[in-house]
Amino acid sequence: MKNIFKKSSLLIASFFLLFSCSDYLDINEDPNNPTNVKPELLLASAQNSGARKLNVRMNHVGNFMVYNWSNNIEEFIAYQDEMQYIVNSTFYDDTWDDLYLTLANFHKIEKTSLENYENYQAIAKIMKAFYFQYLVDLYGDIPYTEALQRDLELTPAYDDAEAVYDDLIVQLDAAIELIKNAPSSALDPANNDIMLHGDMDEWIKFANTVKMRILIRQSGMPSKQAYIADKFQDIIDEGSGFITENVTNNPGYITSTGKMNPFFETYGTTLSGSPTSDNRAVKGTQYTIDYLNSTNDTRLEKIYAPIPGGGFAGINQGAPDEQGTVVVPYSGLGNGVLKNFTQDAYILTAAESFFLQAEAVARGYIAGSAQNLYESGIEASYETLGLTAAQANTYYSQATNLVGWNASAGNEIEAIITQKWIALNSINGIESWIEYTRTGFPSGIPLSLIASRPQRPIRLMYPNSEYVANSANVPNQTTDDAFTSPIFWDN
Repeated sequence: MKNIFKKSSLLIASFFLLFSCSDYLDINEDPNNPTNVKPELLLASAQNSGARKLNVRMNHVGNFMVYNWSNNIEEFIAYQDEMQYIVNSTFYDDTWDDLYLTLANFHKIEKTSLENYENYQAIAKIMKAFYFQYLVDLYGDIPYTEALQRDLELTPAYDDAEAVYDDLIVQLDAAIELIKNAPSSALDPANNDIMLHGDMDEWIKFANTVKMRILIRQSGMPSKQAYIADKFQDIIDEGSGFITENVTNNPGYITSTGKMNPFFETYGTTLSGSPTSDNRAVKGTQYTIDYLNSTNDTRLEKIYAPIPGGGFAGINQGAPDEQGTVVVPYSGLGNGVLKNFTQDAYILTAAESFFLQAEAVARGYIAGSAQNLYESGIEASYETLGLTAAQANTYYSQATNLVGWNASAGNEIEAIITQKWIALNSINGIESWIEYTRTGFPSGIPLSLIASRPQRPIRLMYPNSEYVANSANVPNQTTDDAFTSPIFWDN
C-alpha cells in the first residue's frame, strides 16, 4: 500500500449530505448537523446524485473516447478537449469530486448507529463498491480505507488500487450476509429505494453482478486466476445468480426543469420542445453508423436519429463539414436512448450482465453456454432500445462474418466486448471506455482526426482540487500518465 497522503476540502472538511425530506428530486445541502440525518432521508438522494453523474458526465466522456459521439464543428465548436485528448488535471475533474460526495452519503448510511437499518446499510455497502470501482478504474490508487471519515482523518492515505479491488469483494460479501441475516425488525427500504424498491433479493443479485464485473476486469492478470476462480465459486455457492433486468434509477422524474431525467434534460429537448444545445451538438460518428449498417443492425435506428429525407449520416471526430459553409445535417441521438422526460436512468443493464456472464463462461470461470449468454445480451440490448427479441434473433442469426461470433476461431471475447460496445452506446459510455482499455476491443476504432496524441487516453488524472487541497502530498503526474500509466488490471 502506498503511503501517500492527501487532503481534500471538498470531500473531507466539507462533508455535504444531499437530501430532502419531501422530494427525492431536490438535492439540498444541510450545513447544520448532518450527523443526525436518518438513512431513509439520505438513500434516494445518494442514489439519484450518483445516477446523474453516471448518466451525464461519465457517459459523455466515455462515448467520445470509444468513438460513438462526435460534433459538427462547422455548426458548434464544442467538445474539443474530448476530441483532441487534452487530458489533464482539469479534464472532467468534477468526476472525482462528485463521486466522493456521493460516496460520503452512502458511507453515512452504512455507518449509522441507529437500529434496524440493516437493509439500508447493505444497500449502502453495495453502492459504495459500485462507485469505488469506477474511481479505481479511472484513477488507479485512491483514498479508500481512511477516506470519508470527515473530521477523524483530514489527510487519508492513498490505497493501492489492487488492494481496494480486493476489499470491494469483501464488502460486497458482507452486504449479502447483512441482507440474509437481517432480523425481522429490519426496516423495509421500499419507500426510499429508487433503484430496486426494497427488493433485497434483487439487491443480492446486483451485488453478485458487481462482484462479477470486478473479477472480470482482472481476468487478464495471470497472478489473479486462482483468486478469480475462487471468488466465482463463492458466487455460485451463494446461489442467487445475477441480474436479468435493467437496474435503473427513477426518483419520480417529472416534466419540470431540474426534475426530469438528467440524460434527457441534457441531450433531449426543453419543455417547449426545442432541442438543447447538447442535442444539437452531439452527432453520431460515420464509423459507428457504417459499422451498424454493415452488420444489418436494427439498433442503428434507435441509437441514432435519421436525417431529414431518411437514412443516417455521421461525422467522424474532428472532421470538417464536407460542404464548407453549408451546414450538413448529421444524425444525432435516437429515440431508443432519448425517450422522454421521465425515462429511467441506467445504472447497470441486463445486457451488460449477460455479456459479463458470457465472458466468465468463455474464460472458464463458470459453467454454461457463452454463446447463449451472448445472444441473451443482444436480446436485452434490443429490448432496452424499444426493439424486440425477434429482431435481435434475426440479427445474431446472420452469417458469423457479419456479427462476429465464431467460437472455432477463438474470437469469443472480441465478439462479446464488441456487442457490449454497441449495447452501451449512449447508455454507459464510461464502461465502454474502460472495457476498451482493458481488452482493445472493438478493434479498428479510429483515433480522432484532431487527436493530440497517437493513442487515446487510458485513464483520468487526479483533479486540480487535489493539488489545491494538498499540493505537497498529491501523487505526481504528468500529462503523459493519462496515456502511458495503466490501471493495475491493464499491466
